[in-house]
Amino acid sequence: MAAISFDPRINRQMSKSSHGVIIEEIEGLIRVYKDGHIERPPIIPSVPCNVATVNDVTAKDVVIDKFTSLWARIYVSNRSGTLPLLVYLHGGGFCVGSAAWSCYHEFLANLASKASCIILSINYRLAPENRLPAAYDDGVNAFTWVRQQALNGPPEHQWWLSRCNLSSIFLAGDSAGANIAYNVATRVVSSYNPESMTKPLCFKGIILIQPFFGGEARTLSEKNMTQPANSALTLSASDTYWWLSLPPGSNHDHPYCNPLANGASNKLRDLRLPPVMVGISELDVLKDRNSEFFSALTRAVKTEKLNLSHAASSPSSSSSSPLVRPPSPPSLWSALLFSTSPSSEPAPPSLSFQPPSPLLLSSFRPAPPSPLQVCSIYIWVRKLEISVEIWVDF
Repeated sequence: MAAISFDPRINRQMSKSSHGVIIEEIEGLIRVYKDGHIERPPIIPSVPCNVATVNDVTAKDVVIDKFTSLWARIYVSNRSGTLPLLVYLHGGGFCVGSAAWSCYHEFLANLASKASCIILSINYRLAPENRLPAAYDDGVNAFTWVRQQALNGPPEHQWWLSRCNLSSIFLAGDSAGANIAYNVATRVVSSYNPESMTKPLCFKGIILIQPFFGGEARTLSEKNMTQPANSALTLSASDTYWWLSLPPGSNHDHPYCNPLANGASNKLRDLRLPPVMVGISELDVLKDRNSEFFSALTRAVKTEKLNLSHAASSPSSSSSSPLVRPPSPPSLWSALLFSTSPSSEPAPPSLSFQPPSPLLLSSFRPAPPSPLQVCSIYIWVRKLEISVEIWVDF
């Protein structure tokens, strides 16, 4: 996977700007000037859809809404049969990132191959030019667009529609993309009754990789955790992202930022959410906040439906992967779904224990998503009824 790294030449080029006073900046990612000009250095290259990363996946770009410049990149596994649809939203603090970034192109092409699924990667509008809820609106519009294509069946989209199992749709994202995925899901389930959602679409699950949330009151991990130099998110960067993306005048307890504030956690029970998997990084500054969110979900909805990061028993099968159970609470553990070679198709293991925590994907918040998350989503998309996890010591 590609990794975010800073090129000092970019900062020198940006410093030559004639736009005057800088009012906000996240080094190497975004610079906002008082005159409204915004600079985003090309820290990660954008690649066209025809750049091949795996041999058995076809990728194409499609326009969803030409008036808002909303588009998506579709990845289709060449394996036979109808395939689940995964709608994916990239991370970037609502302010940076693209469905065309090489890291996401590689990540999602590999995921489509490993999970044998169709992926719709949404290129939503960015803040501060388009503050929230613009990204949520784009996510809902993408869902509506998929529904319209399914009902109308236009010939130009048959190359992926004919392969798509529209009764098996997953919504996923990392960081800010996970925040968007959650908010899109709550909007969709509030707008459509369960019967209409099955005609022809049906959500099977939501996958939230290190969701980007916040709040006025700091959690212990936000106050005390020191981030590694290569972490994708620091507390100061988090504050800047929220300042640039929330509606003007909002604080960090706005529901876009804090879904549990002002008694909102009590209303989660009223939502008809499908099963949810929450991935949490153990050394992430937002670890405690994500854990609180996970706990609120499990309290509000039936545990067996939401707590899918806790392994369930699976049919008996053989596996060469080492199986160990982490202590409770887990310390410096990560969840790997397969420790075999990524190029081979692993068999689901046989296990019956119950890991004691949400899925710990990596030691800190990586950028971009890691191969661990390819494996995590693989088993969740392919084996939703089993929801198997292997726990291994790093």
